[in-house]
Amino acid sequence: MATRDSTTTAAGPPTGSDRWSGTALMLGSALSNQVGASVAALAFPVMGPAGTVAVRQWVAAVTLLCVGRPRPWTFTAAQWRPVLGLAVVFATMNLSLYAAIDRVGLGLAVTLEFLGPLTVALATSRRRADVGLALAAVGAVAVLVRPQPSSDHVGVALALLAAVCWGCYILLNREVGARVPGLEGSAAAAVVSGMLYLPVGAVALWHHPPTGAALTCALVAGVLSSAVPFLADLLALRRVPARYFGIFMSVNPVLAALVGMVVLRQYLDWASWAAVAVIVTANAVAVTRR
Repeated sequence: MATRDSTTTAAGPPTGSDRWSGTALMLGSALSNQVGASVAALAFPVMGPAGTVAVRQWVAAVTLLCVGRPRPWTFTAAQWRPVLGLAVVFATMNLSLYAAIDRVGLGLAVTLEFLGPLTVALATSRRRADVGLALAAVGAVAVLVRPQPSSDHVGVALALLAAVCWGCYILLNREVGARVPGLEGSAAAAVVSGMLYLPVGAVALWHHPPTGAALTCALVAGVLSSAVPFLADLLALRRVPARYFGIFMSVNPVLAALVGMVVLRQYLDWASWAAVAVIVTANAVAVTRR
């Protein structure tokens, strides 16, 4: 996810129309991301999560290469270290998330993944009241992963791995942004991640030959979950404050659950919906307090 500290446009502070258009862009970005994940899930039966993620990573690499225009030959060793770390985390995060979606569904996987940024927000806080937010989130997770006959513990573990990766992704992105100018660091990390998926994708697609429909779904997922959110977020951050952007990100688990219900026919019970609401609220409050 692209971030930017500035809260003004070239023309001055954001206006009311800027905020409305920024909100529309953020909503479109979040919805595009979750619809893309649901479309990717349609390709899983044919290509598997690994093959689908490989295509998504390649689309992301091409998109960021065109936008960021990195010059890796100018990077120093101190700049390459966080870039390579970001590339590995990016690759692991998407594979673990898609594998979790394949096993436990879109809504649950994305909600558990959201524990990553929530943990970063709470860990960097010094307020005692945030302990209550952490306990509320822990209780919500306990409800989400409560043992049931149909529980998929491997899927839950994969979603939690994606959460750890997202937390590391946030921290590494900050480091990359501090060491590498512009979008070059993120673009270089996306390209390296795409290169890492060349052998993974080749093996996955060899064992799971894609059909035209499945490959189309994977490509569409790459555009909807990578290219569209990246560009929409860049435009949104020129119109709304960065903190508001962080709060609005909390809508993702709710949209994931709704999109999973409409597109994939994956339904959550009332207790799971309540747990999703608690995690979303805890994240929004944590970002607001920071």
